[in-house]
Amino acid sequence: MRLCTLRVFVAQTIILKQPLTLFLFMQQSKRFKLVFAAWWLLWCILHVYVLYGYYTVLPVVIVDGVVTNVLTAGACLLIYNNMRYYLPRHEKYWYILIISAVLSAICTGVATVVLHWFFQQNESYTALLHASWLIRYCVVFLLIGCMSMLSLLWYALQEQNEIQYRKTAAEQMLKDAELYKLRHQLQPHFLFNSLNSISALTVIDAEKARAMIQQLSDFLRGTLRRDEVQFVTLREELQHLQLYLDIEKVRFGHRLSVKVDYTNEAAEEKLPALLLQPAVENAIKFGLYNTLDETAIAITAGTKDNALIVSISNPYDEEDIEAASGTGFGLASIRRRLYLLFGRYDLLETIKADHTFTVQLIIPQSNL
Repeated sequence: MRLCTLRVFVAQTIILKQPLTLFLFMQQSKRFKLVFAAWWLLWCILHVYVLYGYYTVLPVVIVDGVVTNVLTAGACLLIYNNMRYYLPRHEKYWYILIISAVLSAICTGVATVVLHWFFQQNESYTALLHASWLIRYCVVFLLIGCMSMLSLLWYALQEQNEIQYRKTAAEQMLKDAELYKLRHQLQPHFLFNSLNSISALTVIDAEKARAMIQQLSDFLRGTLRRDEVQFVTLREELQHLQLYLDIEKVRFGHRLSVKVDYTNEAAEEKLPALLLQPAVENAIKFGLYNTLDETAIAITAGTKDNALIVSISNPYDEEDIEAASGTGFGLASIRRRLYLLFGRYDLLETIKADHTFTVQLIIPQSNL
């Protein structure tokens, strides 16, 4: 009896590792069925091997293995399928123990009755059958309990993944909505200023007013085309920004001077579409609104540590508190967009030195 127990538990140690492999394929039904069948075939062979050491009539031993393991496999499939529709929660995990114990008793009892009916004339086998009922029950209980726990784990993980997917999808929708809102909140302010300038120009210079209307049309058309684009190259962004600067030059005339300097490498790097306009508008606002002198805005771009670095500089008066603060919706919206896209708050820096206010944007390229 000790040898029988040893063989059973050696076989059990080997075979109970198989569900881990089995559950790697559960998501694909066909593979699951194949692995499940292979697993129970292997267990049936080990069952026959163990029993054959005590009863050497091979046909009887094979029938014993087939009947017992078909019933046990059916119970495992029943548990696996039922957990699709009902998954016990933490406070009801003891249900699994009870169900496993009941199903094990049913499987063992039915198998004993069927085998006894098949071989009732074989007294030596029936004696072995009744003598081994306890160890049969324990092994069946371990198998069904193992399947129950693995099924619970599998479906719990699936449920958690589905919840996480829905949460991620909802967060992505909210992020996209906020990005869309941020990209379009600045347009009305700029549009109102442009229309006011056009209105003034119609009185003093109708030709400039017509030119500004055409430039405004080209700018808005380009903005609409970029609504469907998340990222563009720096070269494309500067080309679109030039339309905006042309409109501003009509408004401010000789007072506005813009110098753009960038490397060839930086020109092909990517950044969020329409990111630079709020920063340039901020520079124009704090550089020109409080002076009648010519104001030079500098836009420079380069690369460093796999990131695109763009700087927008404008002169400012230290006595002008609003300009010195360097804050406003424009910069706040840029900072928020960069956080939503890259998950970092350190991608926008403001520097005040030598009567110059500089906004520095850092756009990582590794995630693009």
